[in-house]
Amino acid sequence: MNPEASYRFSHAVARKPGKSVTQGIRDGAGPDPSPDAFLREHQAYVEALRATGAEVTVLDALEDFPDSVFVEDPALCVAGAAIILRPGAATRFGERDPMREALATIFDQVIDLPEGGYVDGGDILVTGREILIGLSARTDEAGVAQLEKITAGLGVPLRIVQTPPEILHFKTGCGLLDAETIFATAPLVRSGCFDGYRVIECPAGEEPAANLIRVNDQVFLAKGFPRTAELLRSQGYTVTELSVAEAAKLDGGLSCMSLRFTPGASS
Repeated sequence: MNPEASYRFSHAVARKPGKSVTQGIRDGAGPDPSPDAFLREHQAYVEALRATGAEVTVLDALEDFPDSVFVEDPALCVAGAAIILRPGAATRFGERDPMREALATIFDQVIDLPEGGYVDGGDILVTGREILIGLSARTDEAGVAQLEKITAGLGVPLRIVQTPPEILHFKTGCGLLDAETIFATAPLVRSGCFDGYRVIECPAGEEPAANLIRVNDQVFLAKGFPRTAELLRSQGYTVTELSVAEAAKLDGGLSCMSLRFTPGASS
């Protein structure tokens, strides 16, 4: 694997949030996101991606699929290939066809995850040496077994870890800072799943900040977490703070809203 391929990207794909985003899936009660505010946050997110030097494709909103702004869940782009996943929420399954169509214009190799299980992209962390995938309410062992067959063929090892039951996706609690450094919440750090990596622990009380992403020379961090921002800057990272208040109302965050990759490049 090319270690830098885990955080250096030439391209990204995002999808505009639709008016129907108010009907998105969420765990528990809370206010609906504002479609207009969500769109403004999304536009700022896309501009920040472009500022890293990446070429960003913004797909049209899919009003029939309220959660389709979270493009990371129905697909995985790795080792120069696009893999169309099988989201664990039934209402999101129809997002696969539009995503396949979009990625087929970019990738020579587009692979469908076979039937027999479910995998959400939010449970997948690609590091500089392997794929870590957390079992969760949206990702099961049968789906991971199917995915492992594909990634093995692409030359990328895969390792199963456990997603803490209190969070929706594995990457809700962790993010990649560079090929060998992971930022994570205390429960994930204590679990031992990152043994062998350099780990920076998220400050207590700022756990939502763990869903950060590294894009080229920038680390994107959700606004509102000053101790995390200070910690990362003290470690030498260049931090861009972005509002994800509307996405958070649907349990979404920074990693969910884009697919980041370099077409044709092996990991």
